[in-house]
Amino acid sequence: MISPLPHAFKLQLVHNRKGKQDRDTESHISEVAYVALKYQADTIEFKRFKNMQERAVRAGSMVAMRIQIGYDIVIRQNQPNPTVLMLHTRPDIALALIKPDDINLDPEVATAEYVDVFGNRCVRLMAPAGLLRLSTLTEVEDNGQPDPVYPNARQLPIEELPAECLQFLLPSRYCEVDLLTGFAWERFGHTPPGWERAQAISDFVHRHVTFGYAYARPTKTAVDVLNEGNGVCRDYQHLAITLTRALGIPTRYATGYLGDIRVTPVPGEMDFSAWYQVYLNGQWHDFDARFNTPRIGRTLQAVGRDAADVALITTFGAHTLEKFKVICHEIVD
Repeated sequence: MISPLPHAFKLQLVHNRKGKQDRDTESHISEVAYVALKYQADTIEFKRFKNMQERAVRAGSMVAMRIQIGYDIVIRQNQPNPTVLMLHTRPDIALALIKPDDINLDPEVATAEYVDVFGNRCVRLMAPAGLLRLSTLTEVEDNGQPDPVYPNARQLPIEELPAECLQFLLPSRYCEVDLLTGFAWERFGHTPPGWERAQAISDFVHRHVTFGYAYARPTKTAVDVLNEGNGVCRDYQHLAITLTRALGIPTRYATGYLGDIRVTPVPGEMDFSAWYQVYLNGQWHDFDARFNTPRIGRTLQAVGRDAADVALITTFGAHTLEKFKVICHEIVD
């Protein structure tokens, strides 16, 4: 898990306009996004924030390792196309970066940044005809600990949930909650609500689905995954998200970097990873139905209702992928 700053330091940077301090940083994503974008645009501000972070580390922060992250992607288009990129890390992760994860474009084109409705950083551009290379390389500080486990985390009644969580209970493009509610209650209704129920769903999906790239297709939904029993990383998560939502637990799709850090490497080329987050005890917790074990070094890029909300490259016109390389590994001095 990433530890950008101890909470006290983060609160000095993120203020409510009414003068109140809210310790739920997630609810103030717009202010966090503003800070992230501001320091990335201003070298002096970036250095000031990094100096604050270094002081926090010396004062006892939990930074235990550095992870190199990045990508080198080349796409080809026959004509200029409007394009949206979602390749940045989340604004709330940005203060853990050693340097900004700026997107390098070759050839250079004009860009504009915005933060979408889920709090993800997005970049708009008009991609030229021909080849376009997208790349970045940076380092992120991490506490070196596996995903935390909270077996006593409580499931909140729906009437107590924050309004922004309600959308993560509903059906979405790849998660047909309405079609799997009966199955979910029949299979998991006897489990204690809260963490134990969420973990039981992850356990089931992990056992039920067989991984393989040959099983992938862009139209595959949670119902398909349940019926066919196979898929790729995102298919595991879509089925788990759907079943968890069906039992009244807000659940959202997540994507980002997850290297083979202190685990047996997975055969094949490195890729961006998918997992999901469950809302228990008033905060979001990472779950991963594919690996189904706490992992070290998840670095979040984007969240949404399902994979349709977090496409890393969206072109409004045809393109082909010429090169795709993802970097994510622990830096050993």
